[in-house]
Amino acid sequence: MKAIMYGGGNIGRGFIGATLSQSGYEVTFIDVAEPVVTALQRDHHYPVRYVSSDGFEDVVITNVTAVNGNDAEAASEAIASCDIMATAVGARILKFIVPNIIAGLRKRWARSEKPLNIIICENLMDANKVLEDMLKSQLTDEECKIFDERVGLVEASIGRMVPVQTEAMKDGDPMRVCVERYGYLPVDKDAFKGEIPEIKNLVPFSPFDFYIKRKLYLHNMGHAVCAYLGGYCGRKYIYQSIDDPEILSVVQNAMLESALALSKKYDVPLDGLMLHMTDLLGRFRNAALQDTCKRVGGDPARKLAAADRLIGASLLAMEQGMTPAYIAVGAAGAVYRYLNEAGTEQSMDAAANVLREVSGLTDDHALMQMILQMYAYFLEGEPVCALRRAAQALKSQGLKNII
Repeated sequence: MKAIMYGGGNIGRGFIGATLSQSGYEVTFIDVAEPVVTALQRDHHYPVRYVSSDGFEDVVITNVTAVNGNDAEAASEAIASCDIMATAVGARILKFIVPNIIAGLRKRWARSEKPLNIIICENLMDANKVLEDMLKSQLTDEECKIFDERVGLVEASIGRMVPVQTEAMKDGDPMRVCVERYGYLPVDKDAFKGEIPEIKNLVPFSPFDFYIKRKLYLHNMGHAVCAYLGGYCGRKYIYQSIDDPEILSVVQNAMLESALALSKKYDVPLDGLMLHMTDLLGRFRNAALQDTCKRVGGDPARKLAAADRLIGASLLAMEQGMTPAYIAVGAAGAVYRYLNEAGTEQSMDAAANVLREVSGLTDDHALMQMILQMYAYFLEGEPVCALRRAAQALKSQGLKNII
């Protein structure tokens, strides 16, 4: 069995490609980083290190090779002859890999009617629809019909945390990837064409929207709140941030707000969400990952988008009749960081403008007022304990006194 892993970076090598190899596939990575391609072609293996606060375990990922994505002929040929494919290139790079995928599909269709499922491992809302639009824009009407019959675009929820790899983590081998042990891969069960492949820790689920929202509004949201409060307090690492009892309290309550909203929205048992939340908080404490508040809180504009982790989770909670006071603390922290990174002077007017332009909130929206109320504490340099108390007070008031 042959698999294509488009993207040989941290997620590609550290999670998806490794999982495919451990599931019995011959894995061909497609990447444009020449050192990565050369090493995989030469060695046909690379190391992955599972790290935790208790130590580490090294495993060797075998049966792998690579082709350079700039070699269109080799890349398209690999895609044409594979049994399963996955992407992990980053949302901004997707458009650049479309020509090779198109060429590979055309070769494939000329040879057989065998379907191709592409597992999309990108941190992007509606990634399947985005990639479908990109691909179909370069196909003829007849090819689009074939595409609909034979190509499955399968969204995935990437739960494994893989930080930026430092030289210390590489430990003398530039191909080494340090990751946490968590390795489940939830995917959209309904998107597959033909049989669902047997892949280690694959979790086909329907309706998949719940898993996407759980990852974004529970995992990513909690991680972001931890990062913004940690950065505000001068903490470098996520584990240092979550070890602060005041930050932990805010993060925990923000995740609880989201868990309750998800439970009500999707009619799923709360106990499972609470167990997942507890597991996540434990994983945030993994000091060996050396994950930084700077990395996790990066690109605050995207994290403040209307449907993303902070605003999206808040709106879901409000839709379910709840007050997302603690999530609003995290959103205010994201606004604070956004203005710092933009070189804009911190002010209530500047913060309101960010929420209008980036988050799409109107001045009279209850969430706008809630976030600005929390932002005022950042503006005055108040400690996290003051933010926690303010959120607690806001929670007791409820939405009716905010609107």
